Amino acid sequence: MDKHTGRAIDGIDHIQQSIGDILTTRIGTRVERRAYGSDLPRLIDDPVDQRFRVEAYAAVAGAIRRWEPRVTAERVQLIAVNADGPVFELDIVRNADGLRARIRV
Repeated sequence: MDKHTGRAIDGIDHIQQSIGDILTTRIGTRVERRAYGSDLPRLIDDPVDQRFRVEAYAAVAGAIRRWEPRVTAERVQLIAVNADGPVFELDIVRNADGLRARIRV
C-alpha cells in the first residue's frame, strides 16, 4: 500500500517505498523489531564530508542487504542533501527475476 495515497502498489514501487522506510527508521525504535532500520538517521547532524559519505554508503548497503531480501544493491550514490536529509540514487537488481532498476530514496 502506498503510504501517501493508500492505493495498492507492487513491484519496484513497493520495493522503493520499503527501502525508504528502512533507511529512515532509526535502529531501536520499532517495538517488537528493535534491530529493524538503518544507521543513517544517526548521521543526520554530521557534516557532509568524506567520512559522512563512507558511513552513509555503508549504512545504506548494510540495511538493504539485511532488511530487503528482494533486491541486491549494485550502486549507491549520494546525489543531494536537502532539508529532509540525504537523497540516494540506487541501482538495484530484483533477485527473483534479475530485473534492474534505478530508484531514488
